[in-house]
Amino acid sequence: MLVPFAAFAQQQRAPLDVVKEFLENTAPDKVGAAARRLVAPDATYVSLNFDNPELKKIEPWAGTSKGPEGFSDTFSRVAKYWKIEDFKVTDMFGSGESVAVFGTFTYRSVAVGTSFRSPFSILAKVRNGQIHYFQFMEDTYASAASFRQSGSWIVKTDPDAPAFEVGKGK
Repeated sequence: MLVPFAAFAQQQRAPLDVVKEFLENTAPDKVGAAARRLVAPDATYVSLNFDNPELKKIEPWAGTSKGPEGFSDTFSRVAKYWKIEDFKVTDMFGSGESVAVFGTFTYRSVAVGTSFRSPFSILAKVRNGQIHYFQFMEDTYASAASFRQSGSWIVKTDPDAPAFEVGKGK
């Protein structure tokens, strides 16, 4: 069977290069095309958690999604909800089909104006020049809190200590 040269060239790309190219093309005007080119039709995208309905109300992309549209939808919504003030990859390495990415970012909520800085990590799996799995982790407490207008929680973490209040000062 003959494989078109473009498809053959895509299959020969190192997983690290595929993930790097995707991350370089996550702006709203580029991410759709990048996802169609670099993400497998049955790919899994895990953002922040596997499934949390309450967090999904705050950050609709949170949880597990499928296919290139899951990737483009996530990055498009992030750019709509936050102004991306800084996004830096500090380390990126791979072994076989696995790629790990680490870095930091600073986002500012468009709706509320609250800024936060977070570390992030990505685990990606690339086969035949396409991303098949992508798990993105960040400081989810800080990202969700950037949308908070008011209110606080009373929490009790240590069974031997009193409850305390978090999230005050807004």
